[in-house]
Amino acid sequence: MAKDNKTFDNDQIRQLAEILTDTGLSEIEVEQDGLKIRVAREISASYAAAPAPVVQAPAPSVASTPAPEAAPAPAAKSAGTVNSPMVGTAYMSPAPEAAPFVQVGSQVKAGQPIMIIEAMKTMNQIPAPHSGTVTAILVNNGDPVEYDEPLMVIE
Repeated sequence: MAKDNKTFDNDQIRQLAEILTDTGLSEIEVEQDGLKIRVAREISASYAAAPAPVVQAPAPSVASTPAPEAAPAPAAKSAGTVNSPMVGTAYMSPAPEAAPFVQVGSQVKAGQPIMIIEAMKTMNQIPAPHSGTVTAILVNNGDPVEYDEPLMVIE
């Protein structure tokens, strides 16, 4: 067999599965030498429903306005939506005290860093997939994100 045919071995896949179990994550994706592998586990409905107690929130006052994050659903259908390539924590700037990579209204070029997603203690810069204007940012600094979750809209 050819030596340049690279694959993930069973031990590596088992290690990823153990990480899912140990951390409580639902899925993990790793890229190594141009190969990607995604390991996911199904969480039972009883597990997902048990920790969510029913709590009545106080009724909002008439003068309150909806939060800007209330609009992700329409933006998720936009052709310019940038989805998360991995599970992790989103950071909008390169350092806690630094200015954010982009803001709504920012002009970006393809390949320009738009945020960082920390996964397994590794900081992964997320590049703009195409040039355009940032029209919506759908996550906040420090928010946990899931694989394929809408992060931003660039049109």
